[in-house]
Amino acid sequence: MATLIAPINHLPHEDAEALRKAFEGWGTDEKTVITILGHRNSNQIQQIRRAYEEIYQEDLIKRLESELKGDFEKAVYRWILEPAERDAVLANVALKSGKNYNVIVEISTVLSPEELFNVRRAYIKRYKHSLEEDVAAHTSGPLRQLLVGLVTAYRHVGDEINAKLAQTEAEILHEAVKEKKGSHEEAIRILTTRSKTQLIATFNRYREAHGTSITKKLLDEKSDDFQKALYTTIRTFNDHVKYYEKVVRDSIKKLGTDEDALTRVIVSRAQHDLKVISDVYYKRNSVLLEHVVAKETSGDYKKFLLTLLGKED
Repeated sequence: MATLIAPINHLPHEDAEALRKAFEGWGTDEKTVITILGHRNSNQIQQIRRAYEEIYQEDLIKRLESELKGDFEKAVYRWILEPAERDAVLANVALKSGKNYNVIVEISTVLSPEELFNVRRAYIKRYKHSLEEDVAAHTSGPLRQLLVGLVTAYRHVGDEINAKLAQTEAEILHEAVKEKKGSHEEAIRILTTRSKTQLIATFNRYREAHGTSITKKLLDEKSDDFQKALYTTIRTFNDHVKYYEKVVRDSIKKLGTDEDALTRVIVSRAQHDLKVISDVYYKRNSVLLEHVVAKETSGDYKKFLLTLLGKED
């Protein structure tokens, strides 16, 4: 369930004119920016972008970049991009800013095959080279094999399950997890080629056979980037809602809020399942997500995130 509820009847030219008025005069009217953009879905925002450029011969995104600042600007910028373009930007930033390979795994495993293909196409259009090229350039060894395999996969979507295959591959994954050294290639093959339904059946078979989840003993203080990426891959395939709840929880409980992670989850899931993620967060932490966001953030950034959460400040 989404937290964003956009108006059915909206007039993109009127929204464009209201935004233009918000930019004029002394200082920006941030409240109007939040009221309009925070209550429009992706299709409506693209209509506003086209209307704004048609009327004023100006790129709305570039104007917003010049009018807004800090975490608020970054959140609005990512929100008004088309979903595929936003994920392309998130992937590029993750690769160039360090070792945040979780973002690459999220995009590759949570999106549908068509959505992932659209991200790869948007990436090429924006950066003039492919996502898999950049992933390969920033990684090596088993990590490279896993991530390149994930971003280039086009999986079957369906309910078919091969129970015998699930049993066999559960044991292959067991060996890979137990040894943490061997069976890399087989584990990568399974995770980058099987359908999501088949993988979940394999993970369930693992739990039945070994009495614990496959990720339980996968990580420790000695885990390398490959093992961390393997862990994230299994988590996101198995239950991406619980995975995102943990991303949000970790972004807030650290010394100083991780605004990038918090923004990423809220912006990317507001039109999909942010309400479900919020409910899981409440069950896990006995506090409403919007209350924590209100406490840990401030200013227009806080107001915008709360709007996307379906709560007004």
